[in-house]
Amino acid sequence: MSAFLLQDYHHDEHENDHNHHDHNLRAAYVHVLADALTSIFAIIALFAGKFLGWVWMDAAMGFISAAVIAKWSYGLVRHTGLILLDGAIDKQTKLAVVNAIEEDADNRVTDLHIWYVGQHHLVATISLVTHYPQTSEYYKSLLKDIPSLAHVSVEVNHCDGEPCLDIHRT
Repeated sequence: MSAFLLQDYHHDEHENDHNHHDHNLRAAYVHVLADALTSIFAIIALFAGKFLGWVWMDAAMGFISAAVIAKWSYGLVRHTGLILLDGAIDKQTKLAVVNAIEEDADNRVTDLHIWYVGQHHLVATISLVTHYPQTSEYYKSLLKDIPSLAHVSVEVNHCDGEPCLDIHRT
């Protein structure tokens, strides 16, 4: 029943833009299919063992199940790897975040991570250094025009010594 409910999503996914899949739903669909398939293989192996005396069938179905799960898992990891490694965000979005922060006062972004948590929802963690520290909320307000930022964490560090304009950009 679960595979049937997720099947509509799985087919819709192939018709839409491939860059914005909900990988959690895809993983759930693959997991449910793998569970169902291995259960069917186990039942076949039990019947073959009982009625045909093929006791080796249990081990064979175990290997087949493992191969199917490995293939599906590899495909899922291949499609989600960039997301897990912060590599799926385009440079324009990163540049927009850096510019919005650095165009204000002498702020310099020293560390930035942005990743997808949903189809159109991004999370950002930003570390910055400045001579004129403001609250985290202030820096979040500088990012209000960037679409899809659903959650932003900002770490503000006071710049001691030379102007922060000389700090190497990251």
